[in-house]
Amino acid sequence: MHSNSRRRRRVLLALLVATALVTMAVLARVLATVFFAITVAYVLYPVRQWVVARGRGRRVGAAVATLVGFLAVLGAVVPIVSALYGRRQEFLAFVRELPAEVPISAYGFEYTIDVSVALGFIQRSLTGIAVDFAGAAPVIGLKAALFVLLVYALLLRPHDIRAAAFAFFPIGYHDVVVAFHERVRATLYAIYVLQAATAFATFLIAYVVFAMLGYDSALMLSVMAGILQFIPVVGPSVVVLALAGYQLVIGNTGAAILVTTFGLVLVGFLPDAIIRTRLASFTAGMPGSLYFVGFTGGVLTVGIVGFIAGPLVVALLLEAGQLLSEEMGVEPTEAD
Repeated sequence: MHSNSRRRRRVLLALLVATALVTMAVLARVLATVFFAITVAYVLYPVRQWVVARGRGRRVGAAVATLVGFLAVLGAVVPIVSALYGRRQEFLAFVRELPAEVPISAYGFEYTIDVSVALGFIQRSLTGIAVDFAGAAPVIGLKAALFVLLVYALLLRPHDIRAAAFAFFPIGYHDVVVAFHERVRATLYAIYVLQAATAFATFLIAYVVFAMLGYDSALMLSVMAGILQFIPVVGPSVVVLALAGYQLVIGNTGAAILVTTFGLVLVGFLPDAIIRTRLASFTAGMPGSLYFVGFTGGVLTVGIVGFIAGPLVVALLLEAGQLLSEEMGVEPTEAD
């Protein structure tokens, strides 16, 4: 009897693993969207509860929370798209009018750089990006619709998900499920709060730097730098390097050196190295170095979604280690 029961469990476990692998293969193109929707639903759950606590139904609460999340995502994406689209003609005209050779003078020496090959590559790349974006528009629309529907569905019946998770594990492991849930929730709050705080600090610092360097579009540039901070490490540096390249092409070497030096240090490095790491230890209970390793490794491994997945995996690893230590009766040592 016991032999048949064990065999049945092994078969069911094998079916579960095989089905999970097939599901991941079939849904590979939307896994990032699903993951992002789950994390956003975690963060928006207090908004849903706040609406429900004021006498509104769960459908209204889920709809309001979903709308808040959707508007937040739009607020991060629309300014960049609008800025690029609004100045597309100026940028294309600028690229077409660039000289094939750029003279650079420094320390009494003059160099001439042939940039004709680079200009051709830039023009072809811009054309390819425009075509790819136009072709991907339907896919982006479908993913956006999937994101909204998933967030709404998760917020509509959150307790059903909790019940399903408990049903999947034996009663003796429910405390482990709760511990992982609490760690995931705290980490996701910390990640999104950190991203918002770091992006806002980047915006303020970038505005001061660009204004002091005399750029007329300091406000727009600082907004783009702040939003691009959601792409850790390299985000704001894109704006700085683009400005440096522009100054270099028009022959203003001194301005290129200034914006590169102050921009990379103050706008690109300072928010990540100081603000993000300091806040990480206060909001998530995670050492700043581990948070930095988490989001850097996550971005390099799985792409942009890694800025959430990386720190989350590190947090779950820490939680698993803590649970194991408690189970073995090992007391944590105090840091000196």
